[in-house]
Amino acid sequence: MAKFLNTTGVSYHLEELIKGTKDRLILISPYLQFTDRIKEHLSNLNIQKRDIRIVYRENKLQLEENNWLESQIGIRTSLCKNLHAKCYINENEAIITSMNLYEFSQQNNNEMGIYISKVQDTDLYNATLEEVQRLLTISEEIRVTVKKVTADTPPKTEKKNVEVKTSNTKSSDKQTGFCIRTGVPIPFNVEKPMSYEAFKSWSKYSDPDYAEKFCHFSGEPSNGDTCVSRPILKKNWKKAKEIFDL
Repeated sequence: MAKFLNTTGVSYHLEELIKGTKDRLILISPYLQFTDRIKEHLSNLNIQKRDIRIVYRENKLQLEENNWLESQIGIRTSLCKNLHAKCYINENEAIITSMNLYEFSQQNNNEMGIYISKVQDTDLYNATLEEVQRLLTISEEIRVTVKKVTADTPPKTEKKNVEVKTSNTKSSDKQTGFCIRTGVPIPFNVEKPMSYEAFKSWSKYSDPDYAEKFCHFSGEPSNGDTCVSRPILKKNWKKAKEIFDL
């Protein structure tokens, strides 16, 4: 059964949810300001190469948050227009709450939320995950950049651009592809277009038509237009056939 959480309960279960992530963590919050403990847990997960996604609304992070996110290369961030939902989910549990991932909210506001266990509330968990995946799909992935930013200069974010391989790719690079879920480099194989960790996550449902995030050929964001059964974007298929003799 889903469990009601008060302010203290939300803070406690949120930290435990983050700390207990073994595969994938998705944090959805309009506003961001991390506590030191949350940063420690996220950094630890990042070192362990967990798949971490953060979706937020306001592109006005404080300088400290920008610097920290910029240092966490493996954490992927996205902007979602008109986002108001707050949801935190990993492979086993989820929290839907009024609390932003914002230090002030956790320390000063009166919040409430619902804790969901995948084992005990499978249908509710899956419905939550489906909506989270929809928000990821409609969000715009960005790369936080803060180099040379001063206190008087607003930090910037940039869209992630991935260079598409051209037909004159060197033979030593011809076997390089990209995981369609995480975007990390992997051996090119249209039959196996995911990294091992991503495949383990996918295999829980094994849906060959489930929308993924990257093109296996170029590594560029696919905005949900790739999947296990169609790992290469249509615009890149001709070039992929020429290079890999498909």
